[in-house]
Amino acid sequence: MNTEHTDIVLVTDCNSQSVLFLDYIHQKTGCRVSALSPQDRFPVPEGSRVLVLLDGDHVQEKDLLAWNTRAEESDAIILSAFNVRDNKQVMELLIGIHLRGVFYRQDSLELICKGIIKLLGGELWISRPLSAMLIDFYRRQQVNTYRPVCGLTRRELEIVTLLVSGASNTEIAEKLFVSEHTVKSHLYNLFRKINVHNRIQATNWARQNLGTIPVMASRYANGRR
Repeated sequence: MNTEHTDIVLVTDCNSQSVLFLDYIHQKTGCRVSALSPQDRFPVPEGSRVLVLLDGDHVQEKDLLAWNTRAEESDAIILSAFNVRDNKQVMELLIGIHLRGVFYRQDSLELICKGIIKLLGGELWISRPLSAMLIDFYRRQQVNTYRPVCGLTRRELEIVTLLVSGASNTEIAEKLFVSEHTVKSHLYNLFRKINVHNRIQATNWARQNLGTIPVMASRYANGRR
């Protein structure tokens, strides 16, 4: 593996433990390593690639979505989740975020380095239980696709679809050529109809009921073990 133009970036609340962790990864992979606070940006040098480890305990939704936008704009960025509690948290992270790898809190350093090498080689890194969950999720979506959508209007369906993509109220308003006030009004009615209280719950509902699946679901075949 050529590591000359490869960076590994840990996005977390930086501390002495993260420094030791990155030192270990550098020794095992030979890649350049660095740590960033969740709000910081990492400049991707021309001709380089970057494996980003997003700390599931410290990176907020808006920062996750910002990194996802960068990854969609650049093939050089590989997103993975790090320090994840369980597969339930993974499924929440997969909402609108293109993760290619998942590292759990209990994973050993040796296993993490093995996964990093696989990711840099162009493979996915997910556990077999998560693969099974994604397969089951996909199957359920095929059934849910044919169910009624709870009396939502066409506009509400458009808005919830944009919510799943991570769009803000301003972005939704721009895409639909309406005011932000109108978007908020639609969101209020939408939340009431599907009995949720916030954007994350609405996105989860859409995943379960509108046939929208996590971005990793169709790529489970190259699991990690």
